[in-house]
Amino acid sequence: MKNLFVLAFLILSHSVFSQDSKSISQERPKLVIGIVVDQMRQEYFYRYQDRFVEGGFKRLMNEGFMMKNGHYNYIPTYTGPGHASVYTGTTPATHGIIGNDWYVRSLGRTIYCAEDSTVSGVAGSPSGGEISPRNLLSSTITDELMFATGKRSKVVGVAIKDRGAALPAGHLGDAYWYDAKTGEFMTSTYYYDELPDWAKAFNARKLPEKYLSETWETLFPLESYVQGAPDNNDFESPFIGMETPTFPYDLAALKENNGGLGLISTTPYGNTLTLDLAYAALEGEQLGKRGETDFLAVSFSSTDYIGHRFGPSSVEVEDNYLRLDRGLADFFDHLDKEIGEGEYLVFLTADHGVADVVRYMQSERVAAGSLDTRFVLTQLRGFTNQHFGEGNWILNYSNEQVFLNRSLAEEKGLSFGELQKAVADFMLRFDGIKETYTGEDLRRLEYTKGRKSLLQMGFNHKASGDVMVILEPAWLSNSVRGTTHGTGYTYDTHVPIVFYGWGIKPGSSSRYATITDIAPTLSMLLHTRLPNGASGQPIGEVLDVE
Repeated sequence: MKNLFVLAFLILSHSVFSQDSKSISQERPKLVIGIVVDQMRQEYFYRYQDRFVEGGFKRLMNEGFMMKNGHYNYIPTYTGPGHASVYTGTTPATHGIIGNDWYVRSLGRTIYCAEDSTVSGVAGSPSGGEISPRNLLSSTITDELMFATGKRSKVVGVAIKDRGAALPAGHLGDAYWYDAKTGEFMTSTYYYDELPDWAKAFNARKLPEKYLSETWETLFPLESYVQGAPDNNDFESPFIGMETPTFPYDLAALKENNGGLGLISTTPYGNTLTLDLAYAALEGEQLGKRGETDFLAVSFSSTDYIGHRFGPSSVEVEDNYLRLDRGLADFFDHLDKEIGEGEYLVFLTADHGVADVVRYMQSERVAAGSLDTRFVLTQLRGFTNQHFGEGNWILNYSNEQVFLNRSLAEEKGLSFGELQKAVADFMLRFDGIKETYTGEDLRRLEYTKGRKSLLQMGFNHKASGDVMVILEPAWLSNSVRGTTHGTGYTYDTHVPIVFYGWGIKPGSSSRYATITDIAPTLSMLLHTRLPNGASGQPIGEVLDVE
């Protein structure tokens, strides 16, 4: 009888243990895939969907949960701040990445968002290697996953752009980016003293040379691309050696005069190369197969390079997205086979949107323009010298911010606040400048609505400028051909926010949401702490599965 009791106890214990093990294993997905598509507008989901395949963007749209009214909630909308904000769940006011580059008064020069002079390059070229996340002042969701698992998880960031890899990987992950001089993916001594074997093997394949021997032609007949401007126009910026920005693009012939191996960044093959590295990282690091939740952060940079040169209404942008769609479909199929369908979690967003090309908007009789900042600064220097005495009053103008000379104001006994106000008022006389705000007001007051609020969320008390400038809608600085981004208008702020896979029910919502809500949502899904500077809120529609 005693033996029967022991046997029953063992069977019951095994059953309970099995259930507990199952619940623990299902607490988190095997793998998280974070996808940032550089410069992707939300509207691209709809504009190009008729020619999307079923398994790429359409899989996310139909089987994932999409926040259709997702926005950036700060100014400026650039790549560095965008990646930092997605992964920290907060804005530049807190995480400190206030631009891709910004002026530092104490140094008297501009610094790069991911620069780190204490480290050096591993593979690639020396000039491409002084990179780390040390300028990022708050933790990321990738950091918090590492902390939650006692650093047993693996985090890998891959991108053409170094900032698109280093900032998402956080302080504890590994990052790999493309070196345009050598055609290699590299890292820095912040991460490794030597590339892992799988990364060395990847570089040995010399894929950039292979892809740049191709000709970029449209996937479909050229005349069927009817979503925007004609292929041959005066709005886009042709490659050196071409008279017009038109298909086909003989990449082998263009390579020498267009950046050498760096040319791949401005072709769809840059995205293909990024996916190739993602496959290699999955296999080389055995991501999602080690009994811990791993994280692969992938940023597609070529969408931005192509978008800048040709603009959002171009055939080139459309063809690039159609190709990326097919690449993602293959990638998701691979994850289904290797990780297991429903065993991995994907989120997709963008680091910013993009403005339409100024000349294109003007050709369609839409109000738009270009601000000549050299002229504005010449006038501004004349104004300050006339009203406040001779001196170098304007230290720097960048990212639509004016940096004024505080030391000179003190020397002349001038109120710095009055100097800021005078400069802000003076700049309003120029066509194209809609609003100006002083750093003193952004420090002293709290704004909750409108562009003032967006500025404040991007304003860092220690690092930002003294007068902040907002241009009129559809105006850009020094625009000739091609386009850019950076404003708080919807064409720059409205981006995808979509979750798919493990724990996600299909659906959509048109409720306003922000990209700083992504990391807190992941924290809830992954059962981690919130990133330590997070100001966004978890997205209830994604989390509250009935």
